[in-house]
Order: sequence, then structure tokens, then C-alpha cells
Amino acid sequence: MKTIPSNNRFKQSARRQKGAQVRVSITGVPYAQLKSRGRLGGPTEWSNTVRKETAHFEPVRGPCRVRVVFRLPPSKYPSDHPYGMDLDNLLKRFFDALQETVFRAAPGRDGCVIELEARKVRVGSDTEAGADLEIEPIGVA
Repeated sequence: MKTIPSNNRFKQSARRQKGAQVRVSITGVPYAQLKSRGRLGGPTEWSNTVRKETAHFEPVRGPCRVRVVFRLPPSKYPSDHPYGMDLDNLLKRFFDALQETVFRAAPGRDGCVIELEARKVRVGSDTEAGADLEIEPIGVA
């Protein structure tokens, strides 16, 4: 996974903290919001898949860094959105699902995310679609 440079000042003040570390590749078509047409159950199915694939991880209990790459199939790149669906909306549904699993023990739940790296990439088919997730607890000096 390509790393996007972050603020050097933050890097100097952050240190690795003991606790849960999550690395998982979730298979399924990512969805951002409920749909009024098309595959109506898709958003709920995606949220359920995220919960299922992250339920077995030890919960994060403090500040953390999240890296996520959404792998989007061609259907998520309609002609009027040539760059794909909105990344912020993808993150909203994704983080809402994670609040019930890895963020469930953190004060403020997904508010524990103090550093975020997110991107979306186009894949060739629905079978390649999903999300690659890394969560690393960090301490802030």
C-alpha cells in the first residue's frame, strides 16, 4: 500500500502504543449510503460484511491511525462521477460499521481516529472489490 506523507510534526510526536492492531482485507462491493434504486440491499450487506470481518479483532481503546483503501468496481464510476463515489461518504458507512466492532471500547468510538489515510482505487470486477484496512493504536506525546 502506498503511503501518503503526513505532517512531519505529528510523526515526531506520535509513538507506537501497545494494544490492538488490525490488518484485514474485506471482500465485497463498498457502498456509501442507502439506495432508492438498483441494488437496494447493497449498503446493508456491505455494513454487515465489515462488521463480520472485523468482529474478532481486539478493540482499540485509545487514539489510533487508520489506513483504508477502497477497491471499487466499474459500477461505482458512473459517467457523471468519473472519479468514483465520494470518499467521505464511503468512510462514513465504513466507520459506522467499525463502531460496533474494533472501535466499540474507545471513548468516543470512531472519534479515537486521530490520523487517517484513505483512498479509492478502481478494480476490474465486483469479485475484486472491497477494502484493505489497517488500524494502529498510537500514543500522542
